[in-house]
Amino acid sequence: MTEPYHQPGASPDVHLEDNIQEPRRYKVLLLNDDYTTMEFVVRILREVFKKSEAEATRIMRMVHELGKGVCGVYPAEIAETKVSVVHARARSEGFPLRCTMEEA
Repeated sequence: MTEPYHQPGASPDVHLEDNIQEPRRYKVLLLNDDYTTMEFVVRILREVFKKSEAEATRIMRMVHELGKGVCGVYPAEIAETKVSVVHARARSEGFPLRCTMEEA
């Protein structure tokens, strides 16, 4: 039978698991505007956020009717990347679509 692994130099009662913290998570949101087409929003949700057609349509309707919709919840680096990708894709297609992130 083997002994549980202990951090070198730590007392035997301290396990590595005691020091692990979950990374903070962030909601990525799309914001409504008067120019971006619903079709483009659905395409972004499908291609960037990997949503099904039905889920993408549901989120697009939330954006349209409520002013914003949650695309997903991610660690900070992934959320930042998704926001950047959405802005780059929107710009390249001539849409003013805004995407933000906030702590979940």
